[in-house]
Amino acid sequence: MPIYNAPLADMRFILNEVFDAEQFWQSNEKLAHLDAATAEAILEEMAKFAKNITLPLNRSGDEQGARYADGKVSTPEGFQAAFQQYAEGGWIGLSADEEWGGQSMPKMLTVLSDEMIFATNPAFMLYPLLSVGAGMALSSYGSQQQKETYLPKIYSGEWSGTMCLTEPHAGTDLGIIKTKAEPNADGSYNITGTKIFITGGDHDLTKNIIHLVLAKTPNAPAGSRGISLFIVPKYLVNQDGYLGERNHVAPGSIEHKMGIKASATCVMNFDAAKGFLVGKENEGLAAMFVMMNYERLSMGIQGLGASEFAYQNAAQYATDRLQGRSDTGIKNPDKPADSILVHGDVRRMLLNARANNEASRAFAVYVGQQLDITKFSTDAEAVRKANNRVALLTPIAKAYLTDTAFNAVLDAQMCFGGHGYIAEWGMEQCVRDLRIAQIYEGTNGIQSQDLIGRKVIKNNGEFLYEYIEEIRNFVHDLDIELNFIKDFTLDACLEVEAITQRVIEQAQEDPDFASAVAVDYLHVVGLLSFAYMFAKIADVAQQKQGEFYANKLRLAQYYIDKVLPELNSRFAKINAGSSVMMQFEPVYFTQQ
Repeated sequence: MPIYNAPLADMRFILNEVFDAEQFWQSNEKLAHLDAATAEAILEEMAKFAKNITLPLNRSGDEQGARYADGKVSTPEGFQAAFQQYAEGGWIGLSADEEWGGQSMPKMLTVLSDEMIFATNPAFMLYPLLSVGAGMALSSYGSQQQKETYLPKIYSGEWSGTMCLTEPHAGTDLGIIKTKAEPNADGSYNITGTKIFITGGDHDLTKNIIHLVLAKTPNAPAGSRGISLFIVPKYLVNQDGYLGERNHVAPGSIEHKMGIKASATCVMNFDAAKGFLVGKENEGLAAMFVMMNYERLSMGIQGLGASEFAYQNAAQYATDRLQGRSDTGIKNPDKPADSILVHGDVRRMLLNARANNEASRAFAVYVGQQLDITKFSTDAEAVRKANNRVALLTPIAKAYLTDTAFNAVLDAQMCFGGHGYIAEWGMEQCVRDLRIAQIYEGTNGIQSQDLIGRKVIKNNGEFLYEYIEEIRNFVHDLDIELNFIKDFTLDACLEVEAITQRVIEQAQEDPDFASAVAVDYLHVVGLLSFAYMFAKIADVAQQKQGEFYANKLRLAQYYIDKVLPELNSRFAKINAGSSVMMQFEPVYFTQQ
């Protein structure tokens, strides 16, 4: 059976030493209820839950999968009890406002608790994850009555939530959705249409499911400007708060998928189902994006969790696996062979994964801190900067963290050789489960388009240049002992600024340019961001004594020497522009 031990020492280091979280929390009256000891206790409890409850269900959940029969969806054995325990532990409402039964914990902390469940059972994690996202959208845009009706039940785990966007003909282009919302005399709407790929669209974990559905009212403006958001409960809620009659919404089927098979991915049919408008008519997309942006960061955390899980298992396997001898002489003379850890290529794969985990975790906490500033700070300028940073880095958090995690998981699987292809070791499932993180909530290609188009070109690089200035200011003050990371990171700042200016200029001359180079550009910003995270890590580590800190410095050196040089190849690809790919006629792609 695969192993997992939550990396609590690394989590504490990032939270307490790199980001000085307690000081950040205590300086804000809305977060002053939290200290380092409480945060550590929360992480320790989650570590127990992840190892003892969700990890044992991961493989069996994959083998059994969610099941559809007679118009109902059931989850694998053990999921109901695990979900109930998760809900009773207060985990669904961990970051929710106390007013609605939550604990008002900061995002800096919850990214780490989420990592553990994603590491041990990503399919399970998707059920409460969608509930939290739905709760956030309702908290931001719902009426007081809607909040009072739905939020306490969602955060307690009695009810769950979904987001219903995609239709068979409309994925990323939500402006062409066909789901209709016809107004009724009582202020409700009849919702009619079909949604696909709906995570947790139906299941047996909760008593009710609250669907948040995008639809168009009669005479709505064309495109995305005409989208409204509606609450469509599985069971209607009476005025006394108790469940009433079944609404006209039901699963038509569930998808047969490559991975996350225990997560019910449903086709949902709305047949004049009663719905209730959230916020204002034709402004539904803004409300849904509250949920979508939350989910996008969560997908990055899914990547981190998978990478950590894969690394731990690969490292243990490499330690135990005896094969060949070291090129520098026998290391284990009492054994028939040395462990494969003596081989440089095995170390390359493991160190790539370990470096990804360290930087991804720091980056997730960093983005979480920016989100906390936007939510809790009373400093208008700090909130402005944090909002800009969140806008810029959300596509990085989603796409770069899942791209690098997928590469890390493949490397970890390769460490097993043939055993990595066999189900009992857990690596093939890890690969399958993680692949979707690069696809859903907006494919990583779409994320790159968002970054380069909306977050860079549209504002003439303002968000990006402000971020680079932050990096430059931090790195410039590093001690001389850290020149190995200081010099390279400062050089990278200059190079990224230069390539950004080229992107902005070329985009004005060549309409195809931005789309052609978007993925490479996103990876450029991701590489610089990870260098920034390692600079923060190294800054703390070089002031401390002990092997734990010495290894942090060694890993930072590895990143600078072995990973950051990828910038050069990405720059070359961007400079190559779009002409080499746009010269082919459309017919070429289907010619045999």
